[in-house]
Amino acid sequence: MPKTVNVPPVAGSIPIRPTPARYRRCSISVLDTRDDPMMRFDAEGRCHYFHEYAEAERLHVRAGAEGRAELERLADNIRATGRGKQYDCILGLSGGVDSTYVAWQAKQLGLRPLAVHFDNGWNSELAVGNIESIVSRLEFDLFTYVIDWNEFRDLQLAYLRASVVDIEVVTDHAIVATLYRLAAKHGIRHILSGTNVVTEQVLPPHWVFNKTDHVNIRAIHREFGTSPLKTYPFMDLKVKKYHQIVRGIRSHAILNLVDYNKAAVKRLIASELGWRDYGGKHHESIFTRFYQGHILPVKFGVDKRKAHLSNLIFSGQMTQAEALAELERPIYNPAQLAKDRDFVLKKLELGEADFAELMLRPPRPHTDFACERSVYAEYPMLRPFRGMAELLKTAIK
Repeated sequence: MPKTVNVPPVAGSIPIRPTPARYRRCSISVLDTRDDPMMRFDAEGRCHYFHEYAEAERLHVRAGAEGRAELERLADNIRATGRGKQYDCILGLSGGVDSTYVAWQAKQLGLRPLAVHFDNGWNSELAVGNIESIVSRLEFDLFTYVIDWNEFRDLQLAYLRASVVDIEVVTDHAIVATLYRLAAKHGIRHILSGTNVVTEQVLPPHWVFNKTDHVNIRAIHREFGTSPLKTYPFMDLKVKKYHQIVRGIRSHAILNLVDYNKAAVKRLIASELGWRDYGGKHHESIFTRFYQGHILPVKFGVDKRKAHLSNLIFSGQMTQAEALAELERPIYNPAQLAKDRDFVLKKLELGEADFAELMLRPPRPHTDFACERSVYAEYPMLRPFRGMAELLKTAIK
């Protein structure tokens, strides 16, 4: 049995579990072997997440004049395919930094997007105010999709009972499904996404799960849910492929084509759009704030700040010393935690004792439940046509 050593926790951080004797921290980031016991290091002590980031940046990020030229070409294509239609593209708007900057860029490019907000019942008042200010100043139409709360509550409770790590799958899956459905409905071929390399690339794989796996969602709900999901917007892989290949709907990570410095962008959108900061990544949602600040660290030993801060280090937006100083701050303001805990439990109709019992259940991998297989795994007879499908996808980009 491997020997363990106790490493003192950073002041104000999450509870630390016993640390393997071979504990090691990346020489340039704040990730360590507590975050990923399988972490690999090069001769200079840099972890494999740095090399994965560097490769993703090389492949996908086009900064400066090159990125601007590619973005302008994309905008020309979007305007051309959207000519004569009410909207030429669609974008999801949460009120967070990434989606707000996407909306601002769309305006600068002269695009006519339909802004879509997915309301899962957990919006903070600040998020609502930000969204209203953004669409008002940019003069964009806003469509708000309001999820059936009873269904969504049952789905979130099912994930809590299942003891899997990525409860946010149920929101992220529905957002993507809603965007594709609305794009198809309005004849829109282009989705503008806030996904980007310079702030979102780094994340240990066991902290998250496949957001598009409808089979896993159904399996977890089938075992732990209590009421049928009649209106929840599912989208399976076959439907997504249909939208992409037949309807020609494409998703574009346009923030990879601009110089994306998060601190500078926050100042810009605050000045231009009246945007107000939430104080944390994705904290526009009360549930996400509680999930990332309490459920993840206490139940799963995960502090997502370490991945977010490491990403900013790799992209040259922060030093390791600055990131370590940030981690010395409490992950959750105690007063805010108490307030959010009361609100979340009341909204989920979950008693204190029941929640405490759920938090004590041992974590389970998502793969304990059924998972979606690729189209080619599901239908082997289609494998000979895989190359043709890839060529078609490339041709319609």
